[in-house]
Amino acid sequence: MAAISLDPRLSLQMGKNLYQNGVVVEKIEGLIRVYNDGHVERPALVPNVPCTVALELGVTVKDVVIEKFSNLWARFYVPSCPAGKLPLLVYFHGGGFCVGSAAWSCYHGFLADLASKAGCLIMSVNYRLAPENRLPAAYDDGFNAVMWVKNQALNGASEQKWWLSRCNLSSLFLAGDSAGANIAYNVATRLGSSDTTFLKPLSLKGTILIQPFFGGEARTGSENHSTQPPNSALTLSASDTYWRLSLPMGTNRDHPWCNPVANGSTKLRTLQLPPTMVCISDTDILKDRNLQFCTAMANAGKRLETVIYKSVGHAFQVLQNSDLSQPRTKEMISHIRAFITQ
Repeated sequence: MAAISLDPRLSLQMGKNLYQNGVVVEKIEGLIRVYNDGHVERPALVPNVPCTVALELGVTVKDVVIEKFSNLWARFYVPSCPAGKLPLLVYFHGGGFCVGSAAWSCYHGFLADLASKAGCLIMSVNYRLAPENRLPAAYDDGFNAVMWVKNQALNGASEQKWWLSRCNLSSLFLAGDSAGANIAYNVATRLGSSDTTFLKPLSLKGTILIQPFFGGEARTGSENHSTQPPNSALTLSASDTYWRLSLPMGTNRDHPWCNPVANGSTKLRTLQLPPTMVCISDTDILKDRNLQFCTAMANAGKRLETVIYKSVGHAFQVLQNSDLSQPRTKEMISHIRAFITQ
């Protein structure tokens, strides 16, 4: 989720459309405006970059269409150096379900780096956004992306051989940051509700949740008291707006898609989940909510690994918005590598 320093020219440009398209009913400054006639504006604060942008990391990058009807596509990152088959990491970008893209420059750089240094093949999914496509649209896209991989593996599609031949199909991981982590979790729960042979020849080995975007009606301590810098990637008001725009109409923040622990760990006990790694940022407003989720998972008997990154905030690994971002990102990549190779 990105709230990068706003160029005032963008605000001026957006203001020009105010009367043309109606009255603004929801907005997150610099990221999204929703008008009363349904028109949505998303200024290009973070540039989209083509897959051909040079990367000096020995990684081949290509975009692949998954489903034309819903415009579902993915960007693949395939390291060229490591020998042998690689784990497949299906990744979902952040953005409060409302903004963001697999083509955003910040994700392009981070995921190329992750693929190279963690020794994995990454499929970065570009899912549909709210409010035009409210939840569960993003979950459906995530599930369909995994099913597409399964079908390519079963069919031995020759046009996908360039990445499929490098893939260890028995080592599948779901991952994402912020809203993308929420998607990864919900796709994992959907896959876990099927019988054990459903995914074959794929095998889901783990889920990596980076600063997972969860919420709830009752505020946590970090939501109420964390002092956020001006360039914070997530504020409490922005979080509330994202949920209003993405949850089904008529629901609140205790909906299970927003608050998976609203009813304690009772439901969690019944879920079939793979080992889960949760990455938490120390100064993130989501810190306490992420810790609550981890406690509930542990109480439900789930296999869990929790890592807390000190003195950095939400989305530091993609925004590089503090002096500690780079060393903490290196730590995160090292932790992810250890998790997928253990």
